[in-house]
Amino acid sequence: MPLDKNDTRESEDKLRRRAMNSFLDTALRYWREDHAKQAWLLTGSILALVLLMLATQLGINSWNRYFFDALDVRDGHRILLGVGLIGALAFATALISVLTVHVRMRLQVRWRQWLTRRLVGDWFAERRFYQLTVIGDDINPEYRIGEDTRLATEPVVDFAMGLLTALLSAIAFLGILWSVGGGIHLSLSGHEFDVPGYMVWVAILYSFIASALMVRIGRPLIACVDSKNAGEAQFRYELTRVRESAENIALIGGDEDEKARLDDTFTDLVARWIDVIRQQANMTWVLNANTVLAPVAPLLMGAPKYLSGDMSLGELMQVAAAFLQVQTAFNWLVDNAIRLAEWNASSQRVGVLQNALTDLDTQIGKGAGDTIVLGASPDEKLRIENLSIAQHNGKLLIADTEVVVEPGEKVLVKGESGSGKSTLIRAMAGLWPWGSGKILRPVGAEIAFMPQRPYIPLGTLRHALLYPATAQTRDDDTIRMALRKTGLIHLADKLDEDAPWSRILSGGEQQRIAFARLLINPPDIIIMDEATSALDELSQARVMDFLKDELAAATVITVGHRPGLEAWHTREIRLVRTPGEVHAHAEERRYPLAQKILKRLRGES
Repeated sequence: MPLDKNDTRESEDKLRRRAMNSFLDTALRYWREDHAKQAWLLTGSILALVLLMLATQLGINSWNRYFFDALDVRDGHRILLGVGLIGALAFATALISVLTVHVRMRLQVRWRQWLTRRLVGDWFAERRFYQLTVIGDDINPEYRIGEDTRLATEPVVDFAMGLLTALLSAIAFLGILWSVGGGIHLSLSGHEFDVPGYMVWVAILYSFIASALMVRIGRPLIACVDSKNAGEAQFRYELTRVRESAENIALIGGDEDEKARLDDTFTDLVARWIDVIRQQANMTWVLNANTVLAPVAPLLMGAPKYLSGDMSLGELMQVAAAFLQVQTAFNWLVDNAIRLAEWNASSQRVGVLQNALTDLDTQIGKGAGDTIVLGASPDEKLRIENLSIAQHNGKLLIADTEVVVEPGEKVLVKGESGSGKSTLIRAMAGLWPWGSGKILRPVGAEIAFMPQRPYIPLGTLRHALLYPATAQTRDDDTIRMALRKTGLIHLADKLDEDAPWSRILSGGEQQRIAFARLLINPPDIIIMDEATSALDELSQARVMDFLKDELAAATVITVGHRPGLEAWHTREIRLVRTPGEVHAHAEERRYPLAQKILKRLRGES
């Protein structure tokens, strides 16, 4: 009996908790692993600066009492001394604030740097950056690594400082309210009683009412902000897709469809923004009312004691300042509700990426030992032993393949569409782990993989020609010779131009760049997947002749459909399906004439 999807899928809340736990587990390792000393030094400095800032705030609070008492008795000497004291306190506060900015932002940058490197390392490890695209999860790694790591780390430092400051301030200034505000004697309905530390209870009650109103009115805001951020991410994703597929969209005339889709997505985003605006407008009622009432409330509550002479003007002003500090401390969570919601969403997105990367091993099947093994060949031959290749969902593509490729042999791979030719090539290149069996490659062999659309990196043309062996150097004569042989001599004077070559060069020129790389840095094994599809027949013959001449010693495995490729290969591996089976198996066919020619070129008998 098939299971219901709801029974086989984790609930949304569990997924969010798992993502958050994954983020925290990874991010907090900054304080436990290789950079722990740096992390604790910056953290300790922040703690010390928070304590110093609290000391200056207490000093300013005491100054209020001192200065207003001096005004009350019209003592000019004390007033002048108070002016000097506030100047010193202002300088100390500014100095501590400057140091706090330096240390706080350094901790934020270093933590983000550490986490970004960790995520990038996990993304590139075992070529997960490629496997993640194959699995097709709806994940945007570049945005999550580039932006969400910032949004998930920077606020945490601010939150930690703010929460610690709020806690210490609440304790310190409640003590001032208790000691300076004192108690009050009340008479209600003929009953008289004393309320010790009454300003403390007033501050707590006032904060509770204000916070309760903010929470009640602002609770929907968190969900609205989360929804708005998701809409922003979707809009960015669709814009990126249009940019990346601009040529195809333009060629097939999909402009209007894409424009309409973007308009629908942005309309939905605007609606989500309107929800956020509505909730923020509702919260403004409480925020503005609190801004007006918070400074007045302690003055009103302290007025009876001041009028009765039980409290001096300085004490009243000190209590009022302490009351405001307590309000700020108690309302910290409410004031930061929006930022907390945004941080929660960003940290979950980073956690989802981390989970996707770590889950790849399970999806590949490494836990059960069901994966293609890349190993070292016992000799100079490329060996494929009992190889079965599957899609990432487990569907078998190729079954029980046995192939041995001699050094310098040129092998052509053919088969009908969907038989797994390109997947076989990717497995040989070490990109495709799904399946079973072994691919054994000669120890130390340098392998060049040539896809249908070569990768042209950013930078100069020289950098593109040497890629990926950019650490090596080649003289200009070698590079120019390669350009001449591949029909790219017209680019010889542009070697050091930094330009977007992937957009400047045509598809055929890009494929010839890939062949030029082979001539500049000849590899031991060449794996080609439709590497000449953009070339005309004459150009194809010109570059394929390299396999018989300059690259005669290299082992070549080629996937190609175009007629005539047989002339440059010694044998053919055809992937065929037996009637009634969905997977393919390999059949071989040799080209004796080509073998003889290649042997003679290598000087063999």
